Amino acid sequence: MRLIVPERIHIKRLRDPRGGELPMNSAMDVTAQNFDQEVIASSIPVLVDFWAEWCGPCRMLAPSVDALAQELAGRLKVCKVNIDNDPSIAAKYGIMSIPTLILFKGGNIAEQIVGLIPKQTLSDKITPHLG
Repeated sequence: MRLIVPERIHIKRLRDPRGGELPMNSAMDVTAQNFDQEVIASSIPVLVDFWAEWCGPCRMLAPSVDALAQELAGRLKVCKVNIDNDPSIAAKYGIMSIPTLILFKGGNIAEQIVGLIPKQTLSDKITPHLG
């Protein structure tokens, strides 16, 4: 039996003007260092996806979150917090289960969604909070 290994695919990443690379989707990784600046002080609503690499439902929800980030760009900012890397943010907002999505508007929690839900349901819960 012969193992066939596909060739590596190289994807060009976009550069963030503040330094570093932008993710291929429109969601931004945030940490304890930039959470307040990117989420709380944002002039537009921000959907924060609390997730972890080992979380199966988180990985299943990611394409829906990424699609909404692209579809609602300019009206909604989407950020992701890896709870293993930044447990202090998860603790601050009482995250007990993942995936958890919190929609911040004007620095305050406007909506909280826990668990795996269809993209349309997620969109239906977020859209009323957008300007």
